[in-house]
Amino acid sequence: MAAPCYLGWDFSTQQLKVIAIDEQLRVIYEDNVHFDKDLPEFKTQGGVYIHSDRLTVTSPVLMWVKALDMILEKMKSSGFNFSQIRALSGAGQQHGSVYWKKGSIQILKNASSELPLHKSLKGCFSVSNSPIWMDSSTASQCRALERAMGGAQHLASVTGSRAYERFTGNQIAKIYSQNPEVYKQTERISLVSSFAASLFLGTYAPIDYSDGSGMNLLQIWEKAWSKPCLDACAPGLEERLGCPVPSHSVLGPISPYYCQRYGFSPDCKIVAFTGDNPASLAGMRLQEGDIAISLGTSDTLFLWIQEPTPALEGHILCNPVDSQTYMALLCFKNGSLMREKIRDDCASGSWDKFSNALSSTVAGNSGNLGFYFDVMEITPEAVGIHRFNRDNQKVSSFPKEVEIRALIEGQFMAKRIHAEKLGYKVCK
Repeated sequence: MAAPCYLGWDFSTQQLKVIAIDEQLRVIYEDNVHFDKDLPEFKTQGGVYIHSDRLTVTSPVLMWVKALDMILEKMKSSGFNFSQIRALSGAGQQHGSVYWKKGSIQILKNASSELPLHKSLKGCFSVSNSPIWMDSSTASQCRALERAMGGAQHLASVTGSRAYERFTGNQIAKIYSQNPEVYKQTERISLVSSFAASLFLGTYAPIDYSDGSGMNLLQIWEKAWSKPCLDACAPGLEERLGCPVPSHSVLGPISPYYCQRYGFSPDCKIVAFTGDNPASLAGMRLQEGDIAISLGTSDTLFLWIQEPTPALEGHILCNPVDSQTYMALLCFKNGSLMREKIRDDCASGSWDKFSNALSSTVAGNSGNLGFYFDVMEITPEAVGIHRFNRDNQKVSSFPKEVEIRALIEGQFMAKRIHAEKLGYKVCK
């Protein structure tokens, strides 16, 4: 009998990735499908369509399904033994939404194993191009939701965040207001994560608490949909969303489609999928008091938190590992590009010189402090470069090595300050 293994999937913006691990957490298989390169017929750029208004950003739903077909066929061709898989789960890009047309559940349940899944599901979506996290076209819906909830802070206190344009409730409100007939034809609305789980389950998978708390719709304390938020976005929304579940829920056995087409065991279990950020917290095995920072184009900070204080900046999400606790998420737009700019200006474009300059100065930078926002920052909403000397006087420049430490210390100080605002307690 083959040794048991487990599959993890990642439905991200630019590619679909899969990894198989054994019971000792050793990687035994991994692969990916890159949307632009491997599925050129969809004509995406970076996995997305940026529309003419430069605000609307979508991705074709069938591209995601076809990518799944493609990666499973690659695994089959390589001789991968699907019967050894005991369970699978995964992650999806947060905030994206999928709109299932009336009657689609029967097609999903009865998909023929003779056909790739994308052919069976081609007529199942009332919205063929899903709004995703890069979309920023819902400013009016955000304002309307905050008004309906008695202000931005009250909305944050209920749902964990003030209204954000990419959040799913506001995207649903836009579809309902602009295309009420399309909304009427929709029987179920999934997040990318629950949509992916649905493909494996052969029926509509529920939205999990963690990804659901990035919608401006879920009451993060009660773990239930907020009726005032639902009513502010669209009528009949609760039945289209289904009941949310804990992020570690076992949803059921794999669809017979996969047993017949690929040889999966009918005992293979589907565990709820979640959003990519909650999945990072779970995958890194963070515990209370831990903090993780991803240094990228945007810097992201996330942490396990016991007693959150939702604010106008940042997000509080339900914890994917422990449903009674929370995770805080902060995003800073001025990340690696700002660091690279100072590296180029002060260290001749060399990270080695940058590091040496940083090491040559003392912690605290002798009282010199800087805040560096090349573009309008998210947290806080500010722009420009602001330097202060040890006497708290604003100055126009620093020596190069002081500039480098001021940048690094300023960025990390901001992360700590805003994390503490959300309820993070720094252990002494």
